[in-house]
Amino acid sequence: MRRAALVVALLAPLAGVAPGGAQTTDTADIYAHAGANALAPAAARALSLVYVPNSHDGTVTVIDPATYRVVRTFPTGALPQHVVPSYDLTTLWVANNLGNSLTPIDPVTGREGSNVAVDDPYNLYFTPDGRFAIVIAERRRRLDFRDAHTMALVQSLPVACKGVDHMEFTADGRDAVATCEFSGQLVKVDLATRTVLGYLTLDPGGLDSAAMPQDIRSRADGRVFYVADMRANGVYLVDPDAFRRIGFVATGKGTHGIYPSRDGRQLYVTNRGWNTTAGGRHGPGTITVLDPATERVVATWPVPRGGSPDMGNVSADGKELWVSGRYDDEVYVFDTETGRLTHRIKVGREPHGLCVWPQPGRYSLGHTGNMR
Repeated sequence: MRRAALVVALLAPLAGVAPGGAQTTDTADIYAHAGANALAPAAARALSLVYVPNSHDGTVTVIDPATYRVVRTFPTGALPQHVVPSYDLTTLWVANNLGNSLTPIDPVTGREGSNVAVDDPYNLYFTPDGRFAIVIAERRRRLDFRDAHTMALVQSLPVACKGVDHMEFTADGRDAVATCEFSGQLVKVDLATRTVLGYLTLDPGGLDSAAMPQDIRSRADGRVFYVADMRANGVYLVDPDAFRRIGFVATGKGTHGIYPSRDGRQLYVTNRGWNTTAGGRHGPGTITVLDPATERVVATWPVPRGGSPDMGNVSADGKELWVSGRYDDEVYVFDTETGRLTHRIKVGREPHGLCVWPQPGRYSLGHTGNMR
């Protein structure tokens, strides 16, 4: 694994490169530049819209967050999974998993462009230096490093775990850690050499594939990663440098997505329930509010009458949490101050990784808006 000297590096100010090549300095708070309404110029030019990929329809539904009404729905490719802001914030990419393509959206106009051929894009991330896009080729068991602008393939990195799907980056930008849903593991990757550093089995004492990790996000200081686990019904705590499990917090059934509040002081964890059979409402369907400072659950927000909260993000002002209701064909909007569900908006079949745009931050590391 990484040499011990990196522990010291996590505590020091770290150099980075923002869009346009400007040198920046990251302190212990990796979310410091993603505070409420702190929009970069490129993001500030965008229309305020919510983009919802409907996996089973091969479409994206567009919602006006001011009126909570559907504006339009447009076709993409087969099985769109996530809508992903590009590193430089000038494009939103729809990852069409079975369509083997990415659909670009111009956030200034809200209009889609022609599909770009990309093999098996379940999800999409960007290296912290902005050089590479990382296509999560789940079925192929690969991480495909591509040019961040042209999407031309640079290198395919095979992984020896099953169901690679979500990713987070260390505070120094040197390593990435991805979840492997179907083998209950994490894989750690050196971004400079684009090689695998090792694997971590989350529940080695359990039954075969006892863990089922989903989303992964960092604490604000970068020293702890939280791993949502749909089978364990909570989040594993992992030391990203030592690459070992250090704790667990129970949240709710079917734990799936993790989203930091705009001040980084809370994590909103989606629990979508166990029943994934299409049709009707499922549950229990809750949002857990986790305090990273104490590692305690401070609130639980129910979805009245049941639901299946899955993926989404926080509004630019931090006042709302938008998440897809994956097995109920709807989108949920929660008031982050009260925890009350304020809106249910019908969309297409099996909505997944919706993107609220614009979002604060200097650049995007991918997914539905991992902003730094």
